[in-house]
Order: sequence, then structure tokens, then C-alpha cells
Amino acid sequence: MTEGSIATPSLAPRRRAYGLAALGGAFYFLGWAGFGWWPLSLLCLVPLWGALELGLGRSWRHSLAVGWLDGTVTCAGGYHWLVEFLSVFSGYGYAPSVLFWMVFSAYLGFNFAVYGVLYRTLRKRGWPTSYVAIPTLLLIEWLYPSLFPTYLSNSLHALTTFVQIADLGGPMLITVVMALVNLSVFEGWRWSRGRRTTPRLLWSLTVAATALTAIYGDLRIDQIEARMSEAPSLEIGIVQVNMGIFEKRVEAEEGRRRHLEQSRQLEREGDLDLIVWPESAYISFLPRELPWNGDRIRSDLDTPIIFGGISAGVEDGKRQMYNTVFLLGEDGMVRSSYDKTYLLMFGEYLPFGEMFPILYELSPNSSRFTAGTHVRPLRFGDWRISTPVCYEDVLARFTRTMVREGRPHVLMNLTNDAWFGDSQEPYIHLVLSKFRAIEHRRYLVRSTNSGISAVVDPVGRVVAQSGLLTRENLRSEIQMLEDETIYTRFGDWPGWIGVAAILWMVIRRRNRA
Repeated sequence: MTEGSIATPSLAPRRRAYGLAALGGAFYFLGWAGFGWWPLSLLCLVPLWGALELGLGRSWRHSLAVGWLDGTVTCAGGYHWLVEFLSVFSGYGYAPSVLFWMVFSAYLGFNFAVYGVLYRTLRKRGWPTSYVAIPTLLLIEWLYPSLFPTYLSNSLHALTTFVQIADLGGPMLITVVMALVNLSVFEGWRWSRGRRTTPRLLWSLTVAATALTAIYGDLRIDQIEARMSEAPSLEIGIVQVNMGIFEKRVEAEEGRRRHLEQSRQLEREGDLDLIVWPESAYISFLPRELPWNGDRIRSDLDTPIIFGGISAGVEDGKRQMYNTVFLLGEDGMVRSSYDKTYLLMFGEYLPFGEMFPILYELSPNSSRFTAGTHVRPLRFGDWRISTPVCYEDVLARFTRTMVREGRPHVLMNLTNDAWFGDSQEPYIHLVLSKFRAIEHRRYLVRSTNSGISAVVDPVGRVVAQSGLLTRENLRSEIQMLEDETIYTRFGDWPGWIGVAAILWMVIRRRNRA
């Protein structure tokens, strides 16, 4: 059988295709950031392609169903922590949270349903798997609307050398190399079954891409370390008080006491340039009009503080609340702030909640925040500090906008992951955020209420890290860098190339061998 030949329904039992799709989904989420069995990520696409090839003689609905099953298994396993999050965050209760997790997984899984249909369409036009597989994957990683963007590349976060190419093309460029490995295995298996000729060119390309990725990684790490050794630095402290937002609402004074007590401890241990408190560190309403005196926040502390709080004011006759980051200077004045732009569904707002207010009655724990309108950095002396809040640091395109417009010297993420309890999510959040440090060659400082707080250096190494559900402080020296990377300038160019390749294959039919 040649590469261009199409299997018939009699040779492609439906149950075998579905079994392969489910296996591929299991490989994907087990190899992904949460479970961390990363070698499976170099094989996870092989079962999916096998399943889609088996069904090429069937209708497009079969390809859609196969892809949807693969994607749903992937997302259900990867986002299993949503059940605990929703039961705590929204207040719906366990059973409705399980139902929402299932619906949400089915929705996210539809990205691979799109993949399945597009794969079949292009294969039917005579294009071989070697041409179709990777551009289609880039398309769904790039453009499929998702609350939590997922990249295959997130699986390799621990292989520091191999993820350095993120500063060239972001997470999707790493996905390309990983997909090439998957494709080489798949085509090698087909060759062993006599279904195609020897894929020498593909194997050579995969070996070359893998080798160049490793070489680039080694060279780039050396270059960045050299720049770090010459850059000016700041000594920072991070406070983690291990209190969730509900505890802070009930025991507001205890939350304030813990932040002050731990900050004093940091000051006693040695001089600091800056202390970082997490998202929602101060829950009483704070003014929006700057500047204002912050002595009630810092008490007797001498060190400048970046902290998260709730700002409120009347705009157009209506009271608005914002999830805000403030910079409290050495003189006790707050002169710089940033409002969270990407609000978290069900936690910070409810979809259609303004249209149907009863939804807020059904979800008593959901807030009614207003989204910010700018991505300007905080000004700290000569330094610019960009402060993505909560899950904004997992959004590659959003963080790139922040860096391009603000040209920060450092990224500081303020987060409250207490909603997720003792689950994989706080670890996954840290893993996904590490790529932002690599993409823009900046330190990433993460201050969380209950873990995992961390300092990530510009090559993606975690140089300081707290525990989960612990009360502790971190100290670290960070270097202030300002270089512009290729990814910062040109963004997700692998996605554009993938879309262009798909359009070319849609327009031009290829004769089958």
C-alpha cells in the first residue's frame, strides 16, 4: 500500500479506530505537564493518525468522532482538577462541577474533532500524512478558542536544553520538533508494515531538527548566562501566607498580620530592594485614583511592596471593581498600578451574568470584576515591571503583548491558586508559566497565596520554589534584562506558516501515488 492509498471500511473496524483515539488521548495527558511522563508525548499523536487513517474510507462524521474522542480523553485527563476548582470557586457543589468538567472537556476536545475533519479533507485531496499532520496541529494549537491554552510543547518543560527555541518561535516551534518525532515513528511503523516506502527524508529531517534544537539550546543558555552575569540586579522577597480568599474575607486582619509578620522577617534577614505579595493580598477596597498614601498597607515596613488588591470606583454612574496590582514605594505612596485584563470565567465573572443576574444568585462565590484596559508596566525607579495576574502568565500571546508594549525588565506574576487545593493545578500553572521566561529572556517571579511561589530564570530554570499549601518566604537575586527576542518581535510565526500550508493544500489537489 502506498502513502496516497485510502483504506476501505472493511479494513478499518470502527471500534479499533476509537480504541486508538482513546489511547492517543491517554498518552497525551499522561505525557503532558501534570503527570509528566514526557516520553509518551513523543508517541501520543501516533495512535491518532493510525485511527484517522483507518477511517479514511468512512464519512467525515467518523473522522470528526475519532478526533473528538482523542481530544476529549486528552482534556478530561489533563483538566481533572477542574472538579475541585469548580466546587470551591463557583459554589455549585460536587455533582454540577463534575457535569461541567465533562461538558468542558467535551468542548475542549472538539479541537481534535476539527483536526480529524481537516486531516481527512486534505488526505482526500491526495496530500500525504507527512504534509498534513503538522500544519493541522499548529492550526488548532494556535486558533482554537480555549480558556487554558494547551501546547504539546508543555510536556518538555523539564528538558531545559530542548525548550530554548521558544525564544525563536514560542511554544509552537517546540511542538513542531515533537510532532516530527511522532511523525517519524508513525511513518516508520507504516514502512515496517509495507504500507509506504522508506521515509528517509523525514527521518533525516527529524534527526537534523532534534540535533539543531539541542545545539541551539546549549549555545543560547551560555549566551544568556553571560548576559545575566553582567546585568544589574535586585534582591527580592516573596511572601506566601497560605490563606485562601475565603479565609481572608472572614479573617481579613489575620491575612494582613501574616503578610506584615513575614515581611518583617524578610527584612530582618537582610536588605531587600522589593517585597512581592500575591494576588488578593489586601481584600479591602482601595482607591483607583493615583497617587494615594499606602501607610495603612505597609505599617512599619521600610521596603517597597508589590501587592494584589481590589480597587473600586464609580464609573459612568456604576460601581466597578478591578483585580489590581499596586506598587507601594519606599516613601509610602502608591503611584503605579495594573488591572487584570483577562478575567477568569466563573471566578471573576459569569458569562451572560450581566444579562441574566440570576446566574450570580446561583453562583454565590463568583465575583463581578471589570477587565482592565491597558498592559502598562509598573514603574520602580529606573525599572519597568510587568505584572500578569493569575492565569494571564499562561497566555503566550497576551504576555507577548505585555512585553512588546511595556518593555519590562522582569515579569512578576501575582496569583491565587488556593482554589485548587492539593491538586496538580498549582504545579501545572508554574510549568506553563516557565515558557514566558524563555520566550522573552526575563526573570519570572511568581508570588502565590498558597503555592507554588517561585523564581524562574531567563532560561526556564526554577531557582527558588515554595511548597504547596505551606506558609513560607522566598529570597532571590534577579537580574534585570531588556533584550528583544525573535519571538517577542515576530510572535507565533509557526502558526502563520501552518495556516498558509493548509490553504495551499486546500487550493491545490495532489495526485496520489
